[in-house]
Amino acid sequence: MQSSRWDAQGNVYLVTEESITPERARGEVGDADGILEILRVGGSVVEIAIWNPDGSSAEMSGNGTRIAARWLAERAGLDEVTVRVGPREVCARMLGALVEQDLGEVIVSPVEEIDGLRFVAVDVGNPHAVVEDDPASLPEIGPRLEVHERFPNRTNVQVARRVSDALIEARVWERGVGETASSGTSAVAVAAALGLAPATVRFPGGELAVRFEGARAYLTGPAVRVA
Repeated sequence: MQSSRWDAQGNVYLVTEESITPERARGEVGDADGILEILRVGGSVVEIAIWNPDGSSAEMSGNGTRIAARWLAERAGLDEVTVRVGPREVCARMLGALVEQDLGEVIVSPVEEIDGLRFVAVDVGNPHAVVEDDPASLPEIGPRLEVHERFPNRTNVQVARRVSDALIEARVWERGVGETASSGTSAVAVAAALGLAPATVRFPGGELAVRFEGARAYLTGPAVRVA
């Protein structure tokens, strides 16, 4: 498979213009966190499909769309681009080494409890369950919530704690992937669930900045080609 390898704060994706199937995704992903399939490009707009290592597809990825935005911006020499993932559009602008994305409206649900675990479900174009606790507990909590019957299509899981009024530490268990070093939509979900914004969300892979304008979330972070 002809592809380029990109890193978005510890989240690694392969970008390809070749056609991908679930079987091919599983066979070609290697040690990456997923594959971004370029479906079509027109001017300042790129449409993508996001493939997880297990061959499933994702409705949305903050780090993935940021990589796609930088990919198109460098290819076309643009400062502002739009990334389409299914019905969702992400507008992005280049800020030097960083990319700021308008991820659209975020829906935060009331606190729920499952098997003694309190969490907040957040919709960022994909599903999240945010647990406020010690991030070190993610390996035990993540697999349990991902496949719980409360989430018929599975869910991404974050365990996060407040460090200050503007800083959150978190670890993320991505649906269909397992633990990853970082996640863009998870950063938004964590900030929304904990009610902190603007905020910096610190993952093992690095920090991402989140702010809100009303219910709309804006995510800023890097995206670089590494191979």
